[in-house]
Amino acid sequence: MIMAKPAYICLGSNLGDRRNYIETAVQRLHAHPHLTVDRCSAIYETAPVGLLDQPYFLNMVIAVRTVLPPLDLLRLLLETERELGRVRDIRYGPRTIDLDLLLYEQVEIRTEELELPHPRMLERAFVLVPLMEILAIADVPDGPGIQRACEEAEGKEEVRLWEKSNWRSEYGRFVN
Repeated sequence: MIMAKPAYICLGSNLGDRRNYIETAVQRLHAHPHLTVDRCSAIYETAPVGLLDQPYFLNMVIAVRTVLPPLDLLRLLLETERELGRVRDIRYGPRTIDLDLLLYEQVEIRTEELELPHPRMLERAFVLVPLMEILAIADVPDGPGIQRACEEAEGKEEVRLWEKSNWRSEYGRFVN
């Protein structure tokens, strides 16, 4: 029997019904037969990075368990983005949904298609603030170093709590 591995995914949206895109992505991932969403951070409203002339984002981080290898998980995330209308025409531009694989167990990978841990996550408060809420230090390479970066990220960028998470993993949905 293959053991499920822990992974962390950052979600972001700044077009249309931002909250709905994030919730739909979480629900679709949880519905996949080889992946379970364990925990969700709160949702944060954040200023855009890179291309500044665009709407603010909603961001959150989820902790999952999966039997998919890292590259297959990345491909599932990319397919979910496509299904939710993601168009990649402007680097750092507006998007319906963005799904970034941040961490996958203790795995470190450097290929053209995938880098783990995510190469820019330690530079981004919009990733680190929600990650800190749900991070299990034992699940990730250099857990203490990542935890330290998370603590130092607070206040570096405009990251405001927008809504507490109401994910119920046993039901696989958001509830009111």
